[in-house]
Amino acid sequence: MDYFADKVVMITGAPGDVGSAVTRAFADRGAKLALINLHHEPLKAKFADLADALLLGDVDVTQPDPIARAVQQVMDRWGRIDVLVNTVGTWRGGQSLYGESALDTWDFLMNINARSVVVTAQAVAPIMIAQGSGKIVSVGARSGLQGSGGSGAYSAAKAALQRATESLSESLKNQGINVNAVLPSTIDTEPNRQSMPKADPAKWVAPDALADVIVFLASDAARAIHGASIPVYGRV
Repeated sequence: MDYFADKVVMITGAPGDVGSAVTRAFADRGAKLALINLHHEPLKAKFADLADALLLGDVDVTQPDPIARAVQQVMDRWGRIDVLVNTVGTWRGGQSLYGESALDTWDFLMNINARSVVVTAQAVAPIMIAQGSGKIVSVGARSGLQGSGGSGAYSAAKAALQRATESLSESLKNQGINVNAVLPSTIDTEPNRQSMPKADPAKWVAPDALADVIVFLASDAARAIHGASIPVYGRV
């Protein structure tokens, strides 16, 4: 199934649970892969079998200069970027917004979950505009739809990601570029299983199931979808 055989797909946070599933899904469909991460070793460890992939470590996706350098390496190799998937993200909870270190948590989560989407878009969107085509898909969260007492900063950061997705879509949809997001509920990862031992992970979202939705949004079949945040809740 070489649906993406002529496509260059750039994935941030590639070695993570979601990033790995997304990487494998696009690899199975023949894509040319540019895999980005803050550290290089996890890329080599996870994707040693992907000989043709471009592994770009030491890239802080919250900072414009490292992303610009990574994008230039992708352009030097393939001359285009067809798909950008932002899987970078993290969670911190258990603290109210008026807590002692609330502002540190706020800044940390806003940077990783929201700023990163804007930084990568600033680097990639001009290339896609010049091409007249492109897909940008980001991983949000169901938590972004409503605040909670113990994870207000995380909810706000994922809400900011949604608003950024919608704003980017409005700016880019007439340039041939689709910008969308997925909103998973709890994802079935080992850290989540360890932190919630009494929960039923069979009801959670499997990373490969989430990857399937992302692949769809990156495909021509989703050409009429702009600025959407697709719920991917499993059975939670």
